[in-house]
Amino acid sequence: MTTRRYRTLTGAFATFALFTVLAGQFWRNLLGWWGSGIVDLLVVGGAVALVVAARPRWNWRRIPKSTLVFVLIAVLSIAWSYYPGASALGVLITLVTTFVAVALALCLSWTQLVRALGGAIKWILGLSLAFELWIAVIVREPVLPIFPDFDPGAEQVPMAFYWSRGLLFDGGPIEGIVANRNLLGMTALLGLIVFSALLAAGSMRRAQGIGWLIVAGLTVLLTRSATVALVAVVVLAAFGFAMWARRVGPDRRRRVYATAAGALVASVVLLVVFWSRLTDLFGKSEDLTGRFDIWNAVAGLAAERPWFGWGWVSYWVPWVEPFDGLAVRKGVTYLQAHNAWLDVWMQLGVIGVIAFASIVIGALWRSWFLAVDQPMEVTGRPLPHSAAALVPLLVLVALIGQSLAESRILIEGGWVLLIAIAWSTKQRQWAPEPLPAEPPPVRASRMPPAEAAQ
Repeated sequence: MTTRRYRTLTGAFATFALFTVLAGQFWRNLLGWWGSGIVDLLVVGGAVALVVAARPRWNWRRIPKSTLVFVLIAVLSIAWSYYPGASALGVLITLVTTFVAVALALCLSWTQLVRALGGAIKWILGLSLAFELWIAVIVREPVLPIFPDFDPGAEQVPMAFYWSRGLLFDGGPIEGIVANRNLLGMTALLGLIVFSALLAAGSMRRAQGIGWLIVAGLTVLLTRSATVALVAVVVLAAFGFAMWARRVGPDRRRRVYATAAGALVASVVLLVVFWSRLTDLFGKSEDLTGRFDIWNAVAGLAAERPWFGWGWVSYWVPWVEPFDGLAVRKGVTYLQAHNAWLDVWMQLGVIGVIAFASIVIGALWRSWFLAVDQPMEVTGRPLPHSAAALVPLLVLVALIGQSLAESRILIEGGWVLLIAIAWSTKQRQWAPEPLPAEPPPVRASRMPPAEAAQ
């Protein structure tokens, strides 16, 4: 197989894998649990084939130990779990998802990974808008999943169970193929980050890049997601501080860090003081659509087993205690704590929170310095900054912001992106790679073949 064909197949698989983990509900609504399970097996099989073909070199120094510690704690939690069968299933899913993320991080360059992520987001946004347009023009009524996991003939089906409510021409909110406006809005926000970086780096044609930025921005607006709107503000702030840190250089960043700390404290104070006005602005109740009740229930359970938790289960399973009926609102049973940190505390206790925080903080630390420090050649000569170097930082900031209101960072696309960033940044922490937008073309050597091979 030629190198070009191998890269094409690798990129296509990576795009498909990222599409699947970011839009898992699309496959479940379209094909049911068994059909989506087959798709998931295809992704896992592709990841295995990718590792076998690429044969990435392992270097213990370049492995984020925090990931291994967290996964080990999750596996060991089966021994003390209140629901060992559900824990075994949750651990298996986490292991498989982690493997896919690590395979992508080790077998693809950062350029390929960003391009694949951009490709997956394009498919999700494009199909979502086409899906919503089809419903608004042809169907003209809310649409249920093709394979619902509830009784579609019930007297009153909660609106949260619908695949889409068909509100495109009403200005939203729209759910798209992912069946959730918060998830669709978050995907569009990631698209704004990735498309902006690729456009700035010259890896997308100007017209194409601007077009996809408009699509992503329009999708964010149509989802009308308060969570995504607030996360977007945090991402913009992180971008501003990163560019400021780049400009002043490593010797004059104390003012940057002091200003960032002050802005964080001021933001928290303003959030508390103007809480009611902020919720009114986004059309939310002051308890964030029942989140306070869910948080109180989860915190109460966590307090009963504070150190080691109830056992890892990842996404909640509604058929075992204490998850059956734990978070029910308007006939909808929610299967997450709507806060990743509370979720981890309840499932793995304080030790799990420490391990999870180590993954996040370590990845954030490395992402920050890869984004703001000017990379150096092996000879010590500085290389120019790359727009792609900002992607890990901004994506991670978005995931962290989302983790305060959703637990998606612990499953599917959120977990894959977190682990991929953690491993990719660790790999590049020990290499001079400046995370370029595109590898420089290989020029034919003028040396004799024997000499060029040395």
